[in-house]
Amino acid sequence: MNLTTIAQSALKQIKSLHIDAAEITLAQTKGFSVTARMGDVETLEHHLEKSFGVTVFQNQCTGSASSSDFSPESIRATIEKACTIARFSSPDPYAGLADPARLAKNYPDCDLYHRWNITPVDAITLAIECEKKALAFDKRIVNSEGASVSTVDSHGVYANTLGFFGDYTASDHGINCSVIARENNQMQRDYEYTSARNAKNLERIDWVAQKAAEKTVKRLGARRLKTQTCPVIFEASVAKSLLRSFVSAISGGNLYRQSSFLLNALGKPIFPAFMNIFQQPHLLAAMGSCPFDREGVATVDQHYVRDGELVSYVLSSYSARKLGLQTTGNAGGVFNLSITLSDLSLQQLLKKMHRGLFVTELMGQGVNITTGDYSRGAAGFWIENGEIQFPVEEITIAGNLKSIFTGIIANSNDVDLRGGIRTGSILIDQMTIAGE
Repeated sequence: MNLTTIAQSALKQIKSLHIDAAEITLAQTKGFSVTARMGDVETLEHHLEKSFGVTVFQNQCTGSASSSDFSPESIRATIEKACTIARFSSPDPYAGLADPARLAKNYPDCDLYHRWNITPVDAITLAIECEKKALAFDKRIVNSEGASVSTVDSHGVYANTLGFFGDYTASDHGINCSVIARENNQMQRDYEYTSARNAKNLERIDWVAQKAAEKTVKRLGARRLKTQTCPVIFEASVAKSLLRSFVSAISGGNLYRQSSFLLNALGKPIFPAFMNIFQQPHLLAAMGSCPFDREGVATVDQHYVRDGELVSYVLSSYSARKLGLQTTGNAGGVFNLSITLSDLSLQQLLKKMHRGLFVTELMGQGVNITTGDYSRGAAGFWIENGEIQFPVEEITIAGNLKSIFTGIIANSNDVDLRGGIRTGSILIDQMTIAGE
């Protein structure tokens, strides 16, 4: 039985129980991943995951249950369990399905599914070759944490008793490589990866291998810095984490719990005037694209920050009702979040900073969304006269997200497209560096 048939059968059962309202989700993911290390196969894993979830709303009470078994008996038992839980739940006037007028009608095909006709044997060959090229790049590369190749296809269905029925299929393919270098009794590791919906858009293994090796060798000779305050550039892959913190701070759950440093910030400037932050959920074959959110609400192009000013929150139907607002179609998060790009290359951004820290890796989880306090372990490079001088490690960078956001001076056009947040590198006017 396919997911559509299962979903239709489940909805029919729910309607026979005379429930006020209900929604169901079905998902199936299948694929495989291989890892090769030191020229040999280390792992070969086949993936097959299934999930069925149901949420029922009865007399303003909510009950949810889930199962990984798609048999008719299990589906029936899961629905009954959700109904039982609802009977013992407290009423919540904010719970319920999305506004029928907001549900996605004639939603677009975002071109998310591209099957990769690669066999496990071919994937193993690719991984071994990738690692081999990385190990051969420089004699200082002495070991490897392996190279991996993966391909996953997923199919999801969302349906509810308002008559909405939506589904889409997506693929996710990737190659990564991680190696270890040694020089003067110091060892360093780094990695590189490529991911795409369509395998034709993956970077070649030569690129992955060379980047992994180059990044690892560049870290040799890393040292600590003196404690100081200086400008900081977040390299594109780690700049994403700043935007992730921003999204968390404007998300409905944190707002109605009053646990966000951006509480009551709507309509206020929180970034420099040149900054725009927006989502584009229907970009073809993009990693963060989605035709509708987890509640079936149509996803739309929209700004969250316009000319530095916060103009919208990130809301689901529930959090919107709690706040007396309308859903923004963001149940499940944001879709292809992007920022306005400058014409500067990364090299020009380094020149603009002139002197400071270029962060390429972050460690730890030291971000307090309630207060905005920020403190994370970091590694990267020290910059003088716009040029890399030496690698840096074992330091902590700290500040407050409010001042970090307002302190953005510029960004560059080296956009990282390997995820749902798309940004180039970002230059902050100053942060505290804790070192020696």
